[in-house]
Amino acid sequence: MNRSLKTGISLAAALMATAAGAAELPSPEVMWEIIQKQQKELDALKAGQKDTEEKVEATAQAIEEQETGGSHGSALISDKTQIGGYGELHYNNYDTDNGNYKELDFHRFVLFFGHQFTDRLRFFSEVEIEHAFSSDTDDGSNDGEVELEQAYIEYDLNDRQHVRGGMFLLPVGIINETHEPPTFYGVERNPVEKNIIPATWWAAGVGARGEIAPGWGYDISVHEGLDNDSYNIRSGRQKSSKADAHDLASTGRIKWTGIAGVELAATVQYQENITQGFDNDASAWLYEAHADIQRGPFGLRALYAMWDIDGSGASAVGADEQEGFYIEPSYKITPKFGVFARYNQYDNAAGNSVDTEKKQYNAGFNYWPHPDVVLKADYQDQDNESNTGEEKGFNLGIGYQF
Repeated sequence: MNRSLKTGISLAAALMATAAGAAELPSPEVMWEIIQKQQKELDALKAGQKDTEEKVEATAQAIEEQETGGSHGSALISDKTQIGGYGELHYNNYDTDNGNYKELDFHRFVLFFGHQFTDRLRFFSEVEIEHAFSSDTDDGSNDGEVELEQAYIEYDLNDRQHVRGGMFLLPVGIINETHEPPTFYGVERNPVEKNIIPATWWAAGVGARGEIAPGWGYDISVHEGLDNDSYNIRSGRQKSSKADAHDLASTGRIKWTGIAGVELAATVQYQENITQGFDNDASAWLYEAHADIQRGPFGLRALYAMWDIDGSGASAVGADEQEGFYIEPSYKITPKFGVFARYNQYDNAAGNSVDTEKKQYNAGFNYWPHPDVVLKADYQDQDNESNTGEEKGFNLGIGYQF
């Protein structure tokens, strides 16, 4: 033991013994053992602190590399990957021209997958199974579909301007972009947006969206167009499956949301040829405008859409003009229970000399046991001017989103 340290300990021990009235203290050898033990504990604490600092630094570096496009995996940042989805089960019971129609169908099962690469770069996708399964039968029909409805990359130019590329829902109408069951009234989607717009409608291409002034937003995109030589708008969707790209389409929308709960929007689309060359004169314009208002318990949706198609081919079958509108007032009696009524009128052959207009009335209720779960019921009455294909009956539904 160091001589001076031993002397100091002895002196300190003697002084403390005197002050305490001859109380016994540990010997210098025991005191030295205590000091050595405490020194070892201090050294261990310092080593642990250094190891913790190194781990924190390594984690921060991994996160930084991932956010800036580094080669590290995402194990440390799994919170940047999101999964969601929605689904709906329908029961339809109608009296038709061909007798009573009854069907129980799990209409849609959808999963969302998204990933945030950086604060400005993200990916979003949507995969859907329609009618529970997909299987080609012997007669060539298909019982269901498995579809990739969205898969795009979006990049923020700044806080107000964004660009994207891939496959996305087109910015037209009310339900085309937002169609989860808890977000709308009625078991089935309204026939005007289904048959005239036609929702759900997605396409591959590039686009931009953003804010041009407080409350004013825009969407523009260039994408695959329709391809149908019968001028049936809904069956002309190519769904980005080896889509014929000889004649692309352009879509633009202006939207105003300057008052809480109010959306007013208008969309215009142009395609040089909706038959992709089958009919050389089949250029087409789509015009759509709508209001979606929710003020307290009162709700109102109103929409008008029309197609103007050039060419003798479309004119010959009356498809040169296709149009429709609906109006839907609603009222939430309680936050969980709401009622609605909807009048729909549409015609996919409005240019025909024969009146082919269809009118459909719906009225019913939604019940939300949870904001993301809904039970639905409505009565439906479709009255056709041609007196064919009429339906009267009711619909029941269960839907969810997460």
